[in-house]
Amino acid sequence: MKQNLRIAVLMTLVTTVLFGLVYPLAVTGLGQLIFPTQANGGMIVRQGQIVGSRLIGQPFSSPSYFHPRPSGAGNGYDATSSGSANLGPTNHQLMDRVKADVEKLHAENPSAEIPVDLVTSSGSGLDPHISPAAAEFQVPRIARERGISEAEVRALVAQHALGRQFGVLGEPRVNVLELNLALDAAHPKR
Repeated sequence: MKQNLRIAVLMTLVTTVLFGLVYPLAVTGLGQLIFPTQANGGMIVRQGQIVGSRLIGQPFSSPSYFHPRPSGAGNGYDATSSGSANLGPTNHQLMDRVKADVEKLHAENPSAEIPVDLVTSSGSGLDPHISPAAAEFQVPRIARERGISEAEVRALVAQHALGRQFGVLGEPRVNVLELNLALDAAHPKR
């Protein structure tokens, strides 16, 4: 009995040190070594100030900025409440929100087809990207609000558009925060 108790306590100590200390430190160290930007949250710094993360979506509501996908995370892009609302396609709450978003977007750009990612949230609710089609949909509003040509706004979208990762993974996308920062740098709000 004493021998079994000693082995149990020793195994508990060894596994606690190994999997509670050594392994997390090793993974954190490798992450810092191999992917330092991602391991530190992908923070974007301008003039010594952190303006956001390129890895987590943020709300933009001003008409002079590109808008992200709707967020299902808490009160909007709340990383502590990450996750989908899990509302099914027949849920009235979801249908009402989508209808309201569609009406608002249709008023903004009546002749264009509304990209699905402008009315649906991502699985995490924190997606920092929109599709190139969603960015294109917003070009007329931004050009009008900033007093610049649509061609200038489209050029910025094209500069910030990313293709599929490794040519096959995911979908083409545009990082909303990076695009809005480039828009501010090239064409400050009036």
